[in-house]
Amino acid sequence: MTTFRVVGGNPLKGNITPQGAKNEALQILCATLLTSEPITIHNIPDIRDVIKLIDLLGNLGVKVENLGNSSYRFTASEIDMEFLQTEAYEQKAAALRGSIMLLGPLLARFGKANIPKPGGDKIGRRRLDTHFIGFQKLGAVLDFDDRNHIYKIDATNLKGVYMLLDEASVTGTANIVMAAVKAKGTTTIYNAACEPYLQQLCHMLNRMGAKITGIGSNLLSIEGVEDLKGTEHTMLPDMIEVGSFIGLAAITNSEITIKNAGIKHLGMIPDTFAKLGIKMEFKGDDIYIPQQESYAMDTFIDGSILTLSDAIWPGLTPDLLSIILVVATQARGTVLIHQKMFESRLFFVDKLIDMGAQIILCDPHRATVIGLDRKFPLRAITMTSPDIRAGVALLLAALSADGTSLIHNVEQIDRGYQQIDIRLKALGADIERID
Repeated sequence: MTTFRVVGGNPLKGNITPQGAKNEALQILCATLLTSEPITIHNIPDIRDVIKLIDLLGNLGVKVENLGNSSYRFTASEIDMEFLQTEAYEQKAAALRGSIMLLGPLLARFGKANIPKPGGDKIGRRRLDTHFIGFQKLGAVLDFDDRNHIYKIDATNLKGVYMLLDEASVTGTANIVMAAVKAKGTTTIYNAACEPYLQQLCHMLNRMGAKITGIGSNLLSIEGVEDLKGTEHTMLPDMIEVGSFIGLAAITNSEITIKNAGIKHLGMIPDTFAKLGIKMEFKGDDIYIPQQESYAMDTFIDGSILTLSDAIWPGLTPDLLSIILVVATQARGTVLIHQKMFESRLFFVDKLIDMGAQIILCDPHRATVIGLDRKFPLRAITMTSPDIRAGVALLLAALSADGTSLIHNVEQIDRGYQQIDIRLKALGADIERID
């Protein structure tokens, strides 16, 4: 287990550039299985989950070439479908939630696939029904081996169909789209996710020869094609990192510029931080956050306490609510944080309470934060990172705290944030990685 030793209370200063988008990478990398031709991808983040997925693609027979500067070339001309029957595949796929994205491309190109129940963050129920129901509507036959927890799918005759998704799942929509691009006829997906990362996937597939319309809306139409070709693709900056860095600047009373932030793809993220009282200046595609001695949270027009909640795009992404909650602990005012999607994601607040934060956990989905207005700094403690986003939220809390904190299990943070300790050191953070 790896630990961060963090000495808090030091203002930071400088420029920081977000990595390529983790959630986009997991979709885009799997899409390389749809063609035998080379696909070159730029701005791939060097993080645990992505490295594991690239390794898994290599085990499947994909030729992987590291071109340097976060660029790779993938050629899936000789796929070993027998690898799917091996114990090595089961172990590697089960350890990575992003492995679920292998199904759509494999079904589209080879007509069959299987996958063990994937892992990932322990943040509550993360059902896979949307993926499998979508495949079934396209004509696939699903068999679940409940003894070995393996999903087996036969999709030898996929046909286009109209479907209404029961939830606007990003990964579910992406998986169904990738399965549908080579199905016979036209597939219409209503209540489709329309996040920027899903839009990126659809645009890439169109460059490969797919026929997808409605991109950016919740109504997608996919006309099946016989073959797809190679292409080149550049990933967006990671919006979760951008939001994390905005929160970092605020809670540590720092002056930070986020370079190449992909502002037009951030949706409600800047507006949400503005509601916490955080000042930002947009300079081209950079976000400048000045040093602020204090920041005051908004109220609703009638003066009632502000509520911030997650929602499907273009609403606020749930991945930033942990960061927002931590930032609110040092603001002036009160806010209700409502995490609608995952019932275990707010359980990390007990560690913030131990640090001196004024938080009432109302139930598994809601927490009321009473800001300390920097009058009482958080105090350093020893804690353990429970998942990627809560781990970074606790890291931000430790950087603002009085004293030296220890954060264990930072492998969770490494799954989603590229060399975060090194990049924070460049801003002046006192952080040390201890193996």
